[in-house]
Amino acid sequence: MNGKNIKKIQNAGLCTGCGTCAGMCPNSAIKMVISSKGTYMPQLDNKNCNQCGICFDVCPGYSVDFKGLNMEIFGKEPGDTLIGNNLNCYIGYATDYKIRYNSASGGLVTQLLIFALEKGIINGALVTKMKDDRPLEPETFIARTRKEIEEASKSKYCPVPVNAMLKEILKSKTEEKIAVVGLPCHIQGIRKAERINENLRKKIVLHFGLICNHTPSFFATEFLLKKMKVRKEEIKKLDYRDGGWPGGMSIVLKNNSKFFVPFWSPNYWGIVFNSFFFPERCTLCGDKACELADISFGDAWLPELADDRIGTSLIISRNMIGEEILKNAVAEGKIKLKKVSIDKVLQSQGLYSVKKLLKARMFLFALLGKKTPIYNEKLLDSDLSDYLRVMIFHLLNCTLPKKPLWRFIDMYSTSMKLLSTVKHKFLST
Repeated sequence: MNGKNIKKIQNAGLCTGCGTCAGMCPNSAIKMVISSKGTYMPQLDNKNCNQCGICFDVCPGYSVDFKGLNMEIFGKEPGDTLIGNNLNCYIGYATDYKIRYNSASGGLVTQLLIFALEKGIINGALVTKMKDDRPLEPETFIARTRKEIEEASKSKYCPVPVNAMLKEILKSKTEEKIAVVGLPCHIQGIRKAERINENLRKKIVLHFGLICNHTPSFFATEFLLKKMKVRKEEIKKLDYRDGGWPGGMSIVLKNNSKFFVPFWSPNYWGIVFNSFFFPERCTLCGDKACELADISFGDAWLPELADDRIGTSLIISRNMIGEEILKNAVAEGKIKLKKVSIDKVLQSQGLYSVKKLLKARMFLFALLGKKTPIYNEKLLDSDLSDYLRVMIFHLLNCTLPKKPLWRFIDMYSTSMKLLSTVKHKFLST
């Protein structure tokens, strides 16, 4: 790929929409805008661009030097290729009931950020909430109070260019210490940016990573609202995860009427959000566990927690920075943790499948003449069933999410529900 310009990466279809380029551009020549594909994309101001190449160098969409970054961050290559470098794995939750209940799962991220703020470990945290005036769009900001951190709790199942706000961290006072919360692509971009900017590296003292399956495009929300016959202009407030655990989508209209869609509803994450509206670049990511974070957090999808209605988090502590804040928060009664095995982590998050499919996905993209990212790590081998699965998924995901074909998504969902019912009856006889 010739040249050093984010436009080259965007045209190659490798942009993750993370916003690192916009956040690190010294001339503010890049801003993140919502594209025709329902994702954030960089918009380049050619007049202000001086071809410095920083946007290219920090982009995690084009390449991620996993081997080199692991050596720099953890001092060694991962001993476990499925979850990355780790010290301990836990399940746990915040002891504050309100924080625990009003979070996506367990409230660990919210509680630990509050703990770090109150202890003076950080002066602020880069977090995301939905905009007050445009409730379907995300807003990333530096939270400097407990209230602001709490306002940013819960999951956001839409594109978020978190790293565009790195410029605000760089503008902050010299002595300030900041925590960042992001998905794998965000943390990858931040780690790459820290490589070339010492000031950023000094300011960011905590990297909290969110385990990620994928980020649905804005069309996923639009599709669901259309099914519910709710107009975007009528919405006053939207939460993607509300009402305990696993909760569901909660919508409040301007006339104060309310809607709620359970998380595992076939019309929500159960089939629709989890089967369609994948940005193509998300399918080329094998870093579901956010391996470059200090601590990774996710839902604890485990059979023994099936009756949990409040929320429990899955935690991967990766270095002493993460381990120390966890232990200190436990000692002060802010959180409760229970150590679990790596097998429990794999059981909960399906990390093996993601890693195993990546090679097949890379092959398919190359076969179609599309660019693929460069990862300095060895990929797991895919078998024939993986290649077939990837091809079928790619065909469905690239076809049905187009607006004229949305009605066929309903047909697919209905057939999947019928198949599930038949399978259940067959197995129970």
